[in-house]
Amino acid sequence: MNSDYAINAGIILLIFFVWIFALAVIAFYIISMWKIFVKAGKPGWAALIPVYSTLIELEILGRPWWFVLLMIFVPIANLVISIIIMLDFARVFGKSVAFALGLIFLSAVFIPILAFSDDKYLGPDAAQI
Repeated sequence: MNSDYAINAGIILLIFFVWIFALAVIAFYIISMWKIFVKAGKPGWAALIPVYSTLIELEILGRPWWFVLLMIFVPIANLVISIIIMLDFARVFGKSVAFALGLIFLSAVFIPILAFSDDKYLGPDAAQI
């Protein structure tokens, strides 16, 4: 009987630490996006509001606002638009296609690199091909 309580306590403790870790990762991502927005001359607090932050991202990249509608309502289009957004993020900060691939496949690593680097925002004209 005591071993059941120990197992349950261990599971609860594990869940608690997973939640703490997840909250730390989310907070770090928000801080990274905040810094990217500030670099681009937009308000950092916009990173806190889900759909509005995507609209600001599109504005930073010079993309139309209706991309948000495609991301929300069209199943495969959201993947394509997400890839376009990551490619454009690399371009507007003067990064290479290799960095864009890093943003696409390892966003958790490359978004903070973009946020905390000394790269300057070049504007939406740099993103357009």
